Amino acid sequence: MNSEHARALRRAPSSAELRMWRLLHPFRTGGYHFRKQAPIGPYVADFACHHARLIIEVDGDSHYSGAGLARDARRDAALEADGYTVLHFSNTDLRESPDGVFARIAEVLTSRPPTGLRRPPSPSLPTRGRVSDRADAGRAELLLATKDLRR
Repeated sequence: MNSEHARALRRAPSSAELRMWRLLHPFRTGGYHFRKQAPIGPYVADFACHHARLIIEVDGDSHYSGAGLARDARRDAALEADGYTVLHFSNTDLRESPDGVFARIAEVLTSRPPTGLRRPPSPSLPTRGRVSDRADAGRAELLLATKDLRR
């Protein structure tokens, strides 16, 4: 259900979401992998960088009503309990102060270095001969690189 809902949202982004996606581009080229309309548990985040545990929400007017504020507070608490940091930006923030939005995102990401590895490497199936030796050597190099990134 959530993945279908997320797909529908990705097909019809708001102008503010398109603006945010363009604003995130330098971070993507810097090694941070952002997903648009990312399902996370029962929620769909506007933008998520799972490695950095960062969620970025672009809030329209409905988020500033009493019910919207309460719903967002419950959702943020659940996502933060799962280890995410949630940043909210209004459509107006994106339109009138994109440099400020960019600076705030950069501030959070600088404490969370990027990585090209999204998950630890899985062991390969056993093979015979030299191919296996090369695979083991490559896997060892990858594991060492992963440990270096975590320091």
